[in-house]
Amino acid sequence: MTLVAILIATLCAGIGSVWVAAVLSFGVLARYTQHMLSLAAGALLATAFMHLLPEAFESQSSAQELFGTLLVGLVFFFLLDKAELWHHGHEHHHGPQTDAHAGHSHHDHHHDGHATPPRTGGWAVLTGDSVHAFGDGILIASAFMADMRLGFVAALAVLVHEVPHHMGDLVVLRGASSNRRVASLKVSLAGAVTALGGMVGYGLVDLLHDWLPYFLVVASSSFIYVALADLIPQLQTRLSARATAAQIAWLLIGMGLVTLVSRLVHEH
Repeated sequence: MTLVAILIATLCAGIGSVWVAAVLSFGVLARYTQHMLSLAAGALLATAFMHLLPEAFESQSSAQELFGTLLVGLVFFFLLDKAELWHHGHEHHHGPQTDAHAGHSHHDHHHDGHATPPRTGGWAVLTGDSVHAFGDGILIASAFMADMRLGFVAALAVLVHEVPHHMGDLVVLRGASSNRRVASLKVSLAGAVTALGGMVGYGLVDLLHDWLPYFLVVASSSFIYVALADLIPQLQTRLSARATAAQIAWLLIGMGLVTLVSRLVHEH
């Protein structure tokens, strides 16, 4: 009975939060594309710095090990980004044409890098989401193992907390694929990993609790990387004072939403 409750709760939390975010991102706020980029950057940074990292460092794990994991995670997502760029470039440039001039090839890659932003960040976000969702599943399973009511409260808290974060994810994925349904499906599949975390957590809750801080740090590194390497550079353009103020305001709104929900979750 407990395992069934964990599965239902984790699926509702993991996928339900994505659907709520999709309704907001592609419905109510769909017309504010540029503003959503700012909100996404703010939400991802706040999720990492105001929620995941503090929770990781509250554990008994060594700070040096956690910072080392953060560093390795950032380098890993940089390499993942490079692989994604290489694959994208290979698909677009593969053909019978050959050019002996290296400068021409460099020009092509430079052109690709600026012609269709944002092309990267998709795999980094999905990887981070999956790791984060797995950790959420473990947390929900732990709560259910302690008390059934506490488990449902934890699942509801995860659902509410993940909405602003998933709004940021959907903006990144929409930019990478330019298709709302594909973006929503990918983030939903990553959210479904919450159920996997719940099942594994049900059987190995004590063992996995020791690894949970590292899951949180790895997820943080993906969100930090995507925000700083993919989203923020797109916002670094010359704008009017009014447009710049709006950009900053939406960045702060993204940070504020995640921070506020995180505090409410911790309080309750």
